[in-house]
Amino acid sequence: SRRCGLAAGRSYSGGGAYPSVSLTCPLPGVPKAVFAAAESRERFETRVTVLENGLRVASQKKFGQFCTVGILVNSGSRHEAKYLSGISHFLEKLAFSSTAQFGSKDEILLTLEKHGGICDCQASRDTIMYAVSADARGLDTVVNLLADVTLQPRLSDEEIEMTRTAIRFELEDLNMRPDPEPLLTEMIHAAAFRDNTVGLNRFCPVENTDKIDRDVLHSYLSSYYTPDRMVLAGVGIEHEQLVECARKYLLGVEPVWGAGRSRGVDKSVAQYTGGIVKVEKDMSDVSLGPTPIPELTHIMIGLESCSFLEDDFIPFAVLNMMMGGGGSFSAGGPGKGMFTRLYLNVLNRHHWMYNATSYHHSYEDTGLLCIHASADPKQVREMVEIITREFILMAGAVGEVELERAKTQLKSMLMMNLESRPVIFEDVGRQVLATNTRKLPHELCTLISQVKPTDIKRVVTKMLHKKPAVAALGDLTDLPTYEHIQAALSSKDGRLPRLYRLFR
Repeated sequence: SRRCGLAAGRSYSGGGAYPSVSLTCPLPGVPKAVFAAAESRERFETRVTVLENGLRVASQKKFGQFCTVGILVNSGSRHEAKYLSGISHFLEKLAFSSTAQFGSKDEILLTLEKHGGICDCQASRDTIMYAVSADARGLDTVVNLLADVTLQPRLSDEEIEMTRTAIRFELEDLNMRPDPEPLLTEMIHAAAFRDNTVGLNRFCPVENTDKIDRDVLHSYLSSYYTPDRMVLAGVGIEHEQLVECARKYLLGVEPVWGAGRSRGVDKSVAQYTGGIVKVEKDMSDVSLGPTPIPELTHIMIGLESCSFLEDDFIPFAVLNMMMGGGGSFSAGGPGKGMFTRLYLNVLNRHHWMYNATSYHHSYEDTGLLCIHASADPKQVREMVEIITREFILMAGAVGEVELERAKTQLKSMLMMNLESRPVIFEDVGRQVLATNTRKLPHELCTLISQVKPTDIKRVVTKMLHKKPAVAALGDLTDLPTYEHIQAALSSKDGRLPRLYRLFR
């Protein structure tokens, strides 16, 4: 039987229709292929407009019906030196409460619900971020709401009292949860930058919950919630439309605390001190139940890295990815991070180690690279020895294969995270807030690709000249002294006999 149509001329075995044409040459008589071309990069660039009052408006196009819009403020716990510690924590909990236009949080949520919207506020050491994700057609309502929440909060006595209760509960939960990572992060920052800037506590101390009232909050807001310290960022909307809304709702608006009452902005530069913060704590009853988590002692050791504005930030990010690590029971399935140094050299070789994870915290004027490790209290001394050895070995030879793997993994993680619209929003807002512009993902990938083994060795050598910062939580009976840890990290040759002598 004969086959008709396109299949009639096909030869599925030997290609008998065009026997003499190479596979690398176009077939005769076939029209020239026209391929789709990528649109110009200008379409994907972040646009920034500065209004007359100093407010920056930044936008990024993204396909889809929904948008994420928010206001980022250059304010956080690092700016609380002149104030009661914990104000930023209060502001985070008070966000999206009653305002001049909206009588309650429920009214705000009902307004957002009409546009399929959700809202959130997050306070960090250097930024407070108010964000809304909603249908792009409701942009006018969303910007109006954000302006009101940021500049016209009522801060009623009832709301402040409810916030006090919520903060007390959160502080209790922080000390009881099985995962101590948030607590250790606070402790390592306090040790690394003692009593200054990013070393100040991100959580409100219990003793300050009753001292923070409307007057204290207004005094702080008058200094830090000014247009020149704010960015209105949006992803998934037209730039001109966002600028128009910003002019309408954020230009010439007098905040509820009044204008011209600023006490001055704290412009202190972070001072790295190093040191140790220890908290003796019984961890035996942290996790109860039929399969309780074993009693562990947690150690975090860190060294100063660099600011995210410096060129060395990219090599440090690659180094952090190369160290990698995780917990013995990390989610993600077999093979996740299995070739990172903390997996190969620590978790795979020492079955009694429950966790070994690298973290990199970076700010506008400093940074901190640290390793968190967990083990049974009786093996704390050996655990600290192993972690300090890993810091020393960072300055040794870097294999081309492991470096390429770390760079590829970093680029992959960067691109994967930037698939999410809220993540793009935060990236746009934070970069514009710090630098008035934004490096695009392909630019960052180019910088990552250019990192060489010599770059890793250079930044590590610079880092190892600093005093270590140490945070320790749990049963610390066998913890080596801070002087021993510091002496071990000063061993640049990484000779294990010297380390053994120091720790034993």
